[in-house]
Amino acid sequence: MLERLRSPPLAAAVLSLVVALGVILLRWLGTLQQLELITYDQYVTLRADPGAIDHRVVLVGITEDDIRDLGRWPLTDADLADLLNRVARHGPRAIGVDIYRDIPVPPGAKELATAFKTHRQVVAVTKLGDLEGSGIRAPAVLEGTEQVGFNDVVVDPGGVVRRGLLFLDDGGTTMYALGLRLALLYLAAEGIVTEPDPIDATHLRLGRTTIRPLEDNDGGYVGIDARGYQFLLDFQPGRLPFRSFSARDVLSGAIEADMFRDKVVVIGTTAKSVADIFYVPQNLFEAEAGIPGMVLHAHVAGQLLRAALDGVPPITSPSDLAEGTWVLLWGIAGGILGLWARSPGRFACCTLTGPVLLAGLGHFAFARRCWVPVVPAALAWGVSAAVVTAYLSNQERVQRKLLMQLFARHVSPDVAETVWRQREQFLKGGRPRPQRLTATVLFSDLRGFTAVSEKLAPEILVEWLNEYIESMAEQVIAHGGLIDKYIGDAVMAVFGLPLPSTSHLEVRQDAVAAVRCAVAMEAKIAQLNEGWRRKALPTISVRIGIATGPLVAGSLGSAERLEYTVIGDTVNTAARLASYEPDAAVRSEPPPMCNILATEETACYVGAAFDLVRLGTAALKGKARVVTIYRVVGSLPSATGSKAEGEL
Repeated sequence: MLERLRSPPLAAAVLSLVVALGVILLRWLGTLQQLELITYDQYVTLRADPGAIDHRVVLVGITEDDIRDLGRWPLTDADLADLLNRVARHGPRAIGVDIYRDIPVPPGAKELATAFKTHRQVVAVTKLGDLEGSGIRAPAVLEGTEQVGFNDVVVDPGGVVRRGLLFLDDGGTTMYALGLRLALLYLAAEGIVTEPDPIDATHLRLGRTTIRPLEDNDGGYVGIDARGYQFLLDFQPGRLPFRSFSARDVLSGAIEADMFRDKVVVIGTTAKSVADIFYVPQNLFEAEAGIPGMVLHAHVAGQLLRAALDGVPPITSPSDLAEGTWVLLWGIAGGILGLWARSPGRFACCTLTGPVLLAGLGHFAFARRCWVPVVPAALAWGVSAAVVTAYLSNQERVQRKLLMQLFARHVSPDVAETVWRQREQFLKGGRPRPQRLTATVLFSDLRGFTAVSEKLAPEILVEWLNEYIESMAEQVIAHGGLIDKYIGDAVMAVFGLPLPSTSHLEVRQDAVAAVRCAVAMEAKIAQLNEGWRRKALPTISVRIGIATGPLVAGSLGSAERLEYTVIGDTVNTAARLASYEPDAAVRSEPPPMCNILATEETACYVGAAFDLVRLGTAALKGKARVVTIYRVVGSLPSATGSKAEGEL
């Protein structure tokens, strides 16, 4: 198929489309998911403000020092009840307890049950677990109440938490996450409750923001388990953006009276020995690994509060159609790059510019809460550019080989290189473009070659003839002509090709170059004859016909054997002149060593530069029209340099 796409833009478009569709397929198969998640992590890290503090959420962490001071783990029910009572005394709106109490830890079970029932803003955790039933129940005194929230966490492959979970439904009961329970308790004082979105009732609206549930193919995800009501965590403003106190600080009464007032307080353990650690995007680029589970739930609560009160929406992603179109456009852009950037330096520079630009656009969109697919777009850009460049480079090699086969041996190196530089105008469909033009054709023909060939041995004849033809070819190339073909002992050359002349002055210059070439051939023949006499070889006389006029240039033959040539009446006229013998009345005696004849059209172009003799009119063989013939005697002494050639 591509062999038929001779047009570089069309080939680039098709290749770019194929590459982009291939990248989209790879993305749908999940091949690029991990790279896209890493990009997401980087964007989260770049947006984080390490110095910012979320003043609505406060942490009370049980540290390694607390465990050593208490002399035991887990905390007894009495210690936990004392901690809850002291925190509740400061008037928080919500208290989350990320410590399991499915089994009593005596002493103090009664005191803890009383604390749970007395402080209605307390939410204890349960673990729903998996299908194998590895869950952990809530405290018995709170089961069936709204003071229970699950602390199950959605972990991506690689152990990184990027998603928050709000609800889970077992078909009969809807269960709330700890972070959501805490946010709703805080928002109740603001008169904000969960409600369906007015546009799509299946979506949750919380205060000023609608939280759209994460689908299984949103963002860089492919086929994830999106059960429940999930959303993307932004970890804004930073990894640990909360005021934090130790249990010892609270139990000792060292906390200021208003430190917890109207706040969300999350109680849990920060001791590494308890092993309640989760990796988040920022951990991947920091020395300290992981955050405690209580901090993760605080992030969920804090993000929900920002959404409801500040109107900060969760991170969303474009539709599948929009993402596919985005990747497709970047693939096409990469193809345009490959079409334009032919040089290695330009290609390398522009190829690197694409990913940098994409990274910037991706970060810009992420800052506006939109996760666009950067990795597939960058891959489509780079691969399209590389494939199109490789294809066009191969096409250029093929075209250059074709042009060099057609012209390199028959024109000067400068002309061949010019043809290559202008190949877009010169080639069509992988072969030279047919064109109608005005040019000058030169035919040279040996007089009496048949008689000579009968006298010489084949080896000597071929060597003798090659010396003659090579000498004539040198003169043609030296004067800017194109050797069209060799026909036995005849040489056909065209002046005005392969780069066509378009102005009267250029056509005149071509005609002058052809006649100059003929005169130079005459001088060269004199040198050849002198050398052949010394070797006792036959000498020659040559007839040259020159005609200027319209003709058609193009390529003939198959792809395996292609020949660039010209056809038309001008070609026939030059060939007939080369074999024309003037009448005795106008013929010089003895015959000239080089008889150069030209048509009246040629004479009109070169008359100011050469000494011409009008021989009269004649009907050439095979032509009905009478032709006026001129003999070229030589160059005029005054017609030297560019001045004579510039006269019209």
